[in-house]
Amino acid sequence: MTEKILNVLNKFYDEYMSNTPKKLKIVDSYLLYVFLTGVMQFLYILVVGTFPFNSFLSGFISSVGSFVLAVCLRLQVNPQNKGDFTSISPERALADFIFANIILHLVVINFIG
Repeated sequence: MTEKILNVLNKFYDEYMSNTPKKLKIVDSYLLYVFLTGVMQFLYILVVGTFPFNSFLSGFISSVGSFVLAVCLRLQVNPQNKGDFTSISPERALADFIFANIILHLVVINFIG
């Protein structure tokens, strides 16, 4: 059973490394970073408590929002999805991502108090 799982993971890793463009790997590493940040914030609140609840909520919303926006960016710049996003260039997708992140973090900073 474990051998089958290891084989599947190895095949997935090999295909990911050989078939995924470098730009998407960068976005994927950002997605992993934001995901792990959200997990660490959630674990911290479970261990320490919820005293500055607005601060936790702001940080967690920032992580979740950043993750969602990065997934949208990944979908738009993926060459396999070129037919779905014909009118959006990769530069436009990046500009939309940056603009949406600025708005998201203005709201998050405002919510901290």
